[in-house]
Amino acid sequence: MVENNLKREISLFGAFSTVMGTVIGAGVFFKTASVVSFAQSPSLTIFAWILGGILTLCAGLTSAELATAIPKTGGAVKYIEYTYGKLPGFLLGWAQSVIYFPANIAALSIIFGTQFIHLFHLPNDFLLPIAFATGLSVTVVNLLGTKTAANMQSFTLIIKMIPIALIVLVGLFMPANVEVSLFPIKPGGDSSFIQALSGSLLATMFAYDGWLGVGAVAGEMKRPEKDLPKAIFLGLTFITIVYVLINFVFLQTLPIEQLSGNLNAASEASNQIFGSIGGKLVTIGILISVYGALNGYTMTGIRVPYALALEEMIPFSQQFQKLSKKFVVPYIAGIFQFSIAAIMMSIGSFDLLTDMLVFVMWLFSLLIFVAVLILRKKEPELNRPYRVPFYPIIPIIAILGGAFILITTLFTQTMLASIGIGITLLGIPVYLINQKINGRKIK
Repeated sequence: MVENNLKREISLFGAFSTVMGTVIGAGVFFKTASVVSFAQSPSLTIFAWILGGILTLCAGLTSAELATAIPKTGGAVKYIEYTYGKLPGFLLGWAQSVIYFPANIAALSIIFGTQFIHLFHLPNDFLLPIAFATGLSVTVVNLLGTKTAANMQSFTLIIKMIPIALIVLVGLFMPANVEVSLFPIKPGGDSSFIQALSGSLLATMFAYDGWLGVGAVAGEMKRPEKDLPKAIFLGLTFITIVYVLINFVFLQTLPIEQLSGNLNAASEASNQIFGSIGGKLVTIGILISVYGALNGYTMTGIRVPYALALEEMIPFSQQFQKLSKKFVVPYIAGIFQFSIAAIMMSIGSFDLLTDMLVFVMWLFSLLIFVAVLILRKKEPELNRPYRVPFYPIIPIIAILGGAFILITTLFTQTMLASIGIGITLLGIPVYLINQKINGRKIK
């Protein structure tokens, strides 16, 4: 039985708010461009967002069982480690440290720079300097202490809901500029249905990203067995509805040719709906939303290499363990994270970075879904305050959905998948060499 000494203080509404705050970020505004570029039709675009929501719902409900059964600091790393061993658990921590969080920071910094340039009509040469300055400023905010970063997160959480609400509520009642047909569901370009669906579905996954952390609050909920599935179901269902509606507004506001591959689509649609001044105000709200998402990933990300260093699982662990004297923050980890993100900003685009980080994380997500089945059989006596409903149907849906994303990405975006897998596997020699240096027995 796993000990849980956390205070159980989180209510259903608190868990619901956590779901909303964790998942809703920048992707809803900027992944439409990528989804449409793959789908090339309104019907398949909307279908991809609905399917992405269903898959995310099943994934969240499934992974939450492990969150309550294994309520340890480290979250998903500990689920993998508990089920498969130290090395697989380390590889997830490694992938989060060198791919997932830095790529998120790089991608969001690039999108902030893109929107900033578009808003103030600056030359494109300013993109990288603005992206660097944005990522660096958020890193500095986090190095000023957890309280400062948390206050920033609370402020932006409120602000980021404003542009979403305005676009949906006003946009739905505006006369449509473009006629949107939702049937038949088929791609509009030369791609096959499977190729178009896989690319557009992978793109939606960035907007739905964050579900893996939803179950992390399970150990602090008053009634996780009742309130957790309700919070996940209600939260992710509401998010799916909002995402579908906001994309419907985009599709009926701008021609599909103007949406495809256009990272400024949300801003341009806002200008159409609210006029020039109103559109700029909404764009400023979107920029604040992006900054908040960037702050959240930075705040969480710097603690991953720090946690690995505490167990001496990475090289230079003594350096990564260091905390700033005044603000008690792992500043070496913060510098390390931003350094990787800065390199990624220089060589990657928003869509390349986000697609790669989603692909890599779904490799481990699939292992988590399978772990639920393994532990049900291997350790039936394990204390499970919450059990995934409709077992094993929901875990199997999550497994099939995850496998579809991974397999089709391997075939349709081979280079992207290969880079992600290659960087992840680089963690194996790092782990083995570090174990040898420390004189530990490799398990």
